[in-house]
Amino acid sequence: MSNQDEAPENRLRKELPEEVPAAAAPAEPPAEEPAEAALTGRQRLGKGLWPPRVTRAQLIVAVLLFGLGFGLAVQVASNSDDDTALRGARQEDLVRILDELDDRTQRLEDEKQGLEKQRDELENSSDQAEEARRQTIEKERQLGILAGTVAAQGPGITMTIDDTKGTVEADMLLDAVQELRAAGAEAIQVNDVRVVAGTYLTDSDDGVSVDGNKINAPYRFKVIGKPQDLEPALNIPGGVVQTLEKEQATVTVERSDKIVVDALRTVKRPDYARSSSQ
Repeated sequence: MSNQDEAPENRLRKELPEEVPAAAAPAEPPAEEPAEAALTGRQRLGKGLWPPRVTRAQLIVAVLLFGLGFGLAVQVASNSDDDTALRGARQEDLVRILDELDDRTQRLEDEKQGLEKQRDELENSSDQAEEARRQTIEKERQLGILAGTVAAQGPGITMTIDDTKGTVEADMLLDAVQELRAAGAEAIQVNDVRVVAGTYLTDSDDGVSVDGNKINAPYRFKVIGKPQDLEPALNIPGGVVQTLEKEQATVTVERSDKIVVDALRTVKRPDYARSSSQ
C-alpha cells in the first residue's frame, strides 16, 4: 500500500513535530544563611548568655548559696577578730584564759557528778520517800538562793567600781554580771539590789538602775563563788576590768573567805501559772 493510501490521520500525525520537552524550571536561588551564621563565636556566646533565662529553682538555689556564703564570711571575720585579740595577748594572759576554760569545764563535770550522785542515792536508799524529801528541802534552799528570796554567805569576791567621770553605763555593769555568772557566781548583789535571773539594768539621768532601783557610784559587787575563778574572769584581756579602765573608772577586786549577800527579793505569786503536778 502506498503512502497515498495511508489514512489521513496517520499522515497528519507524522507531519506534526514531536512534542518539545518542557524546559527545566529555573533553579531557585539558594536561601540566605541565617543571620547567626554571620556572627562571630564571641557574639553567639554573648547572645546565648544574655538576657539570662533564670528559673524559679535556680533563683532559690542562688539565694541559698548567697546566704551560706554571707554566713561563712561573717564567721570567718569573727574568728579572725578573736584570733587577732589572742595573738596580741601576753603569755600569762593566754595561760589565764586556758585556766578559766579548764575551771568552767571542771565545774560542769562536778555538777554532772552531783546529779548522778543524787540519782544513785534515790535509787539505793531504803527509805526513798525520806531521801526524796531531804533532797527536796536542799533543792528548795538552793533555788531560794538563786531566786534571791533567802540570804547567803560563802567565799567570794568584792568588786568596787569608782566612776568619778560618770562614764560607766548600764551595759558595762551587765557585762560584769554575765561574766561573773559564767565564772560560777552563785549569788550576786550590786549595792543594795539582789541580782537574779530576770535582773535588768538601764541607764538613768545620773546613774544606773537595777530592776528599776536606782544605784549610784561607787558600784559595789558582792559575789559568792570560787574566788580563784571569779577574779581571773574579770581580768582577762579585753574583759570587764580593762573595759572599765578605758572609761577612766577605777576597779578594785578583793578576795574573801566570807561574803554575805543579804539583799532579798520578795516572793511574787504568779497570777495565772499553776503547778501542773498532781
